[in-house]
Amino acid sequence: MPRRDPKRTKERPESLGRASRRSPVQERSQETVHRIFEATSRLLGRIPLEDITTSRIAEDAGVSIGALYRFFPDKQAIIDAIAVKCVEEFRASLEGRFKELSLADGPAFLSTVIDAFVEFLDARPNFRTIAFGRHVSAATRKRQTEPDATGAGLVKRFMIESLGMRDVAELDLRLRIAIETGERLFAYAYEQADKAERARVIAEMKRLLSAYLFGAAESGSPGAGGSQTF
Repeated sequence: MPRRDPKRTKERPESLGRASRRSPVQERSQETVHRIFEATSRLLGRIPLEDITTSRIAEDAGVSIGALYRFFPDKQAIIDAIAVKCVEEFRASLEGRFKELSLADGPAFLSTVIDAFVEFLDARPNFRTIAFGRHVSAATRKRQTEPDATGAGLVKRFMIESLGMRDVAELDLRLRIAIETGERLFAYAYEQADKAERARVIAEMKRLLSAYLFGAAESGSPGAGGSQTF
């Protein structure tokens, strides 16, 4: 009989990171994971995340706790997987818009990306709860906020290909700062009492980030669409 690798037998779920334990390749497995995601999203709309447990998720999903643990080692892994799924969906939708745009105006392009994210957030209250509550694990959040990831990657590509900016470390730093700033301002915008006030915050966020990234406060002002190098 083949000998077991002692390192593999000692490996614990924690060493696998916060990803799901196995890929749902079969139709039944995909359905189980989908039900777990849907149940978690429903619970997020009803009760605080702190009160949600894997047992409660399994009960709401109509699956056994053992079935849940086949794919996710804990509640955090489920939250992270939902966040990653939402971000991937946003990137896919943004890719479609990106192909249709022929903008050479940095602030106008950024405004389009921000408007698309607002639409996405409005349609997914569960993602707002996870993202704005800072419930995503540090490791997953770091991967999803890198300059080459998600919507930021498209902004970076636009800045290089359409505006002629150089792909240097300073550009990545600027994008990381813009991502952190934008994340906090999005959360602040959704804390406002009504949509009108939220829209005002988002409009100011656009001006602030456009000025920082492109050196112009508004689309159409001097330098707004010109190239800039670092």
